[in-house]
Amino acid sequence: MKRLMLVGVAITIVLSVGISWAANADKEKAAVAAAQKWLVLVDTGKYSESWREAAGYFKNAVQQDQWEQSIQAIRPPLGKVISRKLKTKVYKTTLPGAPDGQYVVIQFRTSFQNKKSAVETVTPMLDNDGRWRVSGYFIK
Repeated sequence: MKRLMLVGVAITIVLSVGISWAANADKEKAAVAAAQKWLVLVDTGKYSESWREAAGYFKNAVQQDQWEQSIQAIRPPLGKVISRKLKTKVYKTTLPGAPDGQYVVIQFRTSFQNKKSAVETVTPMLDNDGRWRVSGYFIK
């Protein structure tokens, strides 16, 4: 009887982990799609539109003119994107310095015309409107 209960508990744990993993995978997939769509705006120099499409958290942290000045200083010198490949994606509910929520930290290996090897980190979050929107962007 004890053995049967242990098997039952083990099956329950495996099923719940599997369901959680599948739900997180769906969230990661949606967040990656949102990040890629947003990156097209940045890649094409539509910086004001990228700010408008960003998460409310992003827009509250960075004024539109500040964003446009910052990104204008960073992206054009790199040149056009030659390639961008997904490196990692991790679903998180907490991030340092950010409110609790649903986030996916995504890293892309990116090659630019004037910088052959870079890592772009894009962090979409599930925004108040129920859509995944970018809340952070960094290039190394």
